[in-house]
This record gives sequence, structure tokens and C-alpha cells, in this order.
Amino acid sequence: MGRIFSSIQRKILIFKSAGRCISCNKKLEGLFHADHVIPWSKGGKTLINNGQALCESCNLQKGNKMALNLRDWQEKAISKAIRWLVVTKTDKHFLINAAPGAGKTIAACELAKRLIELGEIERVIVIAPRREVVRQWADDFKAVTGRYMSKVTGSDDDIRDLDLDVCATWAAVQGLLEAFQAVCKSSKTMVICDEHHHAAIEAAWGDGATSAFANAKYVLILTGTPIRSDGNSTAWLAYDDRGKIDHPEEGTYTLTYGEAVDLGYCRPVTFHRHDGRFTVSFENEEITVSGGGDAELTGDLKKIPALKKALSFYRLACTPLYEADNPEKPLKGGYQWSMVEWGSDKLTDLRNRMPDAGALVIAPNIAMAEYFVKVIEEIEGEKPYIVHSEMGDAEGRIAAFRNTNKRWIVSVAMISEGVDIPRLRVLVYLPNASTEVAFRQAIGRVVRTAGPDDDSRAYVIMPSWEIFDKYARRVESEMSAAAKKEDTASTKKCPSCSTELSLNATSCNVCGHEFPVKPRQMKNCPECDALNRLSASACHSCGHSFLQEFKLTLEDAMRVGAIVRGIDMTEEEVQESEAMAPKLRELFLASGDEKIIKMLKTFPEETYARLAAIMAQASKKDS
Repeated sequence: MGRIFSSIQRKILIFKSAGRCISCNKKLEGLFHADHVIPWSKGGKTLINNGQALCESCNLQKGNKMALNLRDWQEKAISKAIRWLVVTKTDKHFLINAAPGAGKTIAACELAKRLIELGEIERVIVIAPRREVVRQWADDFKAVTGRYMSKVTGSDDDIRDLDLDVCATWAAVQGLLEAFQAVCKSSKTMVICDEHHHAAIEAAWGDGATSAFANAKYVLILTGTPIRSDGNSTAWLAYDDRGKIDHPEEGTYTLTYGEAVDLGYCRPVTFHRHDGRFTVSFENEEITVSGGGDAELTGDLKKIPALKKALSFYRLACTPLYEADNPEKPLKGGYQWSMVEWGSDKLTDLRNRMPDAGALVIAPNIAMAEYFVKVIEEIEGEKPYIVHSEMGDAEGRIAAFRNTNKRWIVSVAMISEGVDIPRLRVLVYLPNASTEVAFRQAIGRVVRTAGPDDDSRAYVIMPSWEIFDKYARRVESEMSAAAKKEDTASTKKCPSCSTELSLNATSCNVCGHEFPVKPRQMKNCPECDALNRLSASACHSCGHSFLQEFKLTLEDAMRVGAIVRGIDMTEEEVQESEAMAPKLRELFLASGDEKIIKMLKTFPEETYARLAAIMAQASKKDS
């Protein structure tokens, strides 16, 4: 196959473009340029489906480059997608599986632009996880294609002013099924499914999505975490027995996190497994839990199925600890306190190289998020941003943090997949969800590069828990030996003029910028009194372990571990609890078992329905 389009191909291209330049819409008079959409030098073939009619000016300006200064992987992914969808027409589904932060959105927008220019599609529908991501999609789509994209979320029901291109949340899909189906039937439409794992068929909108978009001409599926741990099927693509997407290699472009790090698209990550030893007191007994293990129960305590679950290391790690004489003040040196302290120390180091570096806390619930706010304010003297579902304008607060120099932001299920804050470098990870999908998405928040000169590293502080350790090892296995090596910075960078200065410099000798002074946090070894860095896990002098011990009562452990403080009870659950409370109390009083009776009293009555469900589920598993 030659490089030059034949006379017949040229006639088809000029007819297909209605005699106008595909790029500037100028009427083509006399000679025109038959151009390769995917440049010949980059593997593009001389076929009608890879051709377009351009005026001389537009073609010379384009050269052999893509419309954007794309990353190499993006160019390759777009080329492969066009071959699969347009040239070979093997299947209408194409999958891009690229690490979080690698640039999937820009690649998808550029692919859509190419297909529009080729006349392959007329409209684009994007389905994204949440409102903040919908907003980012609309901004990127406009920047790449020049076309305005309407935004629809679960709270929007007026769609009279929608434009050709639409971005909707998954929550909004259910209310627009008929409209989406009509669009796909009447126009050549490409559907872009962002974060494919949300499209579970068992969810009402998942099954509906399959029907609504059945007539779409093309479906582009984007994911950074192509794994499902719940066994559910999804719209459009199947999952194999290992929980991974099952799709032909020819119709897939994959970029692993390790590859993205080596290519400079993502920053390398270091995991800090935060350990501790919890001692739970109950009458004259003490239950010790450490090293990510579970409690060993004896005697009558074995009779309570929910107790072992409540006393797992991770549940206890999610338990807020308060000062004995002040139940509103976080315990200095408590488990979460030490996590934040370690992260604060690391963030200070990072800001020597990346002056605006920020830290994120992912908390399991609103009560714990508010607890973290108090801890951070105590340690740093500055109140952090906080975002959760019950706050107004959470997206605005995220945008404000993105564009400030504030050090910390605390989130409950608001800063996850697709939310782009490139300056985040430290993550304190204590979530409600414990799936690998959630784990990898969270890591994606702190590994996004801030530009070609970014030489920073990301840090994840997480409980030393077997499940998280397993996920972390998988991520580490993807990284090259060079990426795993952690180098200590020997200089710091002036935020005003980027001059490299010594670590102890108090001001820049070029522009005069003065560095804020933050005292280095140190700790003394209790064995030999040697000073150690706050983040040290053992004394550098005598080797003494700094494994911390934390004490709490069984009542606190049960209330937080089994019921999870901060989760709002539904009205139905409250009413059910109130109805069963007298009978449940009578039943346990009749048993005569004082420990079980006392255990029951540790739970507020409005939680009895939730407690009964937990115990029933635990009993079922044990049997």
C-alpha cells in the first residue's frame, strides 16, 4: 500500500467533506490535500477511513503531528482505536486501560475529535462517576474539540437546553434512558464510559445502560482499575474468573502504573504500613490486637459472633481516641494522630522540592473525618479543608483547595476516581471501602505528575492490615527497581524562581524569597534517649522498636467497630430497633449471662436492628 491517495480515493474524500476543509470549513477550490488522519510516519494507512480533505494551510500546519502535543502512549492508543473501530471494524467497543493519572480523558477527547473530523460520529455522550468529574470532562472536551459539552447530574431533570455532546453522571443515566436511546438511534453517537467498573448490570442503571446505548455506533471504555471483586457482570464488557476485563488484545490499549512511572506520566509511590498495638479492656480481661491480626477471644466472649469482627486491627484503627479528661479532644499520640504526624513530617520534606505539595485524608465516615480535622489542626496549627456528601458546594471546596497552597484536605468518598488535584503527594488512607478498585483509585489521587520538572514522590500511610498489604504489594510489583528506590533530596527549590538551594537555606540568594520556618519534629528513644526522626519505625542508635500502644474500652471498640460511628441510621432501622429492643433485652436477661447482658448495654437502642443483622450474618458465616 502506497503513501499517496489514489484519484478515486481523492474524489471520495472531497465528496465526503462536501467540498470543504475538514479543519477550518473553508471551501476547497482547485487542488486540495488528501491527508492521513493518523500520519503515515506513525503507522497510518492510506485508506478512506484514515483520510480527510484539508486545505493547503491546514495540512502544512498539521505536519505529521497530532492536533495536541500528546503523550506517546496517547498517540498509540488513539491510532490503535481508530484501526480497531474504523479501519478493520472488528467491534464497536474499544478499551483503554491506563493507570490513574496517565491522561485517559485527554486521549478520549482527542479520539472523539478525530472521529468527528472523519465524519464517523456526530455526537458524544460521556458517562462519568460523579459531578466533579463531569465538570472536568466538559472543560477538557471543550479545550480539545472546541465543542461545548452539556453537564447532567442526578439532580438535573430539565434537559431542554442540552447540546449535541453530553456528559452525565451514572446516577443520572436512569432518568435519561429514553433520551439516550433516541439520540443513539437518530445520530451517529460515540459513548465514552469512564470508570467502567461502575456499570454493574445488577444495578438498575447498569442494565438500563446496556439497552439505552445499544444503538451507539462506538463505545469507548476507560478504566484505571479493570478489576471487580464483587463478581457482578457489567455493561458492554465481560469479566473473567479472576475478576479482570475479558476483551481482545487488539481492541485494548494497556498502560500499567509501573510503565506510567518509568515514562514520567505518574510519580512513584512509597507505602508506609502504619502499625500499632491495641489493648481493649473489659472487666478484668485485656484483649491485645496488633500487627494487622485479629483478636483471640476466650471464654464467654466467643459467644458473641460480632465481637471478633469488631476487634479486628482495621476496625480498631478506625476508632477515634480521646483524652481521658476531655472527650472532645483527640488523644495526643493516638493511632490516627501518629498517622497524621508521620504524613505531616513527610509533607514538609516534599515541600522542599514541590512547594505547593498537599496531603489528603480519606476517612471512613463523617464523624472520623471531623476527628481528623481536629487532629490536623492540633498538629499543624491550621484547620484543613473538609469535604463530604452532607456539605454544600463540595465541588467548589475541592476546586478551592486545588488552587491554593493549603497543606491538607479531608474527604469522605468525595476525592476519588477522576478528581484531578496534581499537587497531592501524601495520602492518609483509612477508608470505608476495602476493595482493590478503591485502593488503586485512591493511590491515583497522589501520583499525578505536576509537569515535566516534577521530581517528587508520593507517599501512602495506611494501616498495617493484610488486605491493604496485598494490594500494595501488587502495585509495588508493577514498579521497576529504579522507581522503587527512594532518594533523599539534598537540595530544595525556590517556589518563586526555581533556583536550587541548600536544604538549610532560609532565603533565596537570587530572588530573596524567604522560606517559612517549620521546626523539625523529632522524638526521643525511651531506651537510649537518642533523637530520631518522627517517621522512624525504630531507633537508629539502639534499634528499639517504636511500635505504639493504644488502649480503649470494649464499649468504644464495639460502638465504633461493629456499628461504625457516624453512619446515619435510616428511619426504618430506628423504628425496627425500637420495636425489637424490649424483646431483645428480655431475651438476654433471661439467659443470665452477665457478660452478654453487659455487652448489649454497650449499644444504643436505635442500633439494635443493625446489630441483629450483623450478628445474624456472622452466625451464618460461622455455620
